[in-house]
Amino acid sequence: MKINNLLCGLVITLLVSTADAKTIEFGGGANMNKLVAAADVLKNSEQFTGSEITLSGEVVKVCKKRGCWMTLKVDNGEEINVKVRDGDMVFPMSAIGKRAYATGVLEQFELDIEKTKRYLAHRAHENGEAFDASKVTEGMNLVRLKPDAVTILETK
Repeated sequence: MKINNLLCGLVITLLVSTADAKTIEFGGGANMNKLVAAADVLKNSEQFTGSEITLSGEVVKVCKKRGCWMTLKVDNGEEINVKVRDGDMVFPMSAIGKRAYATGVLEQFELDIEKTKRYLAHRAHENGEAFDASKVTEGMNLVRLKPDAVTILETK
């Protein structure tokens, strides 16, 4: 009898903890069949530019103003931006620290020094962070994913 009660308690605990796990999906959720290693994408971005792929990473930043972008920290410690048009998807601030999967088209832009300064100043402003343009000494290659579907795994 004690074993039955113990087993029932264990099953109930498992069911309750599973019910607490949540998934947030946009656009029907990420397509896991298109998952590629983000480290490979960042190392060979030209090869993937214009292709629809799925990337995975830990959400480390979210746009504080409109939730229109998030930054994923990927397997090798590098970061990649996931950016949507304002209002298409609104990524919640609560996504920070969670695992996300994003399916979309990889974009790549070569920014000269002035565009790099404007881009970094805009990002700093969106995050309420200080920005010193004098520390920018060269242009940057901006690689980002423009998603049509995202899955954020959220656990309690």
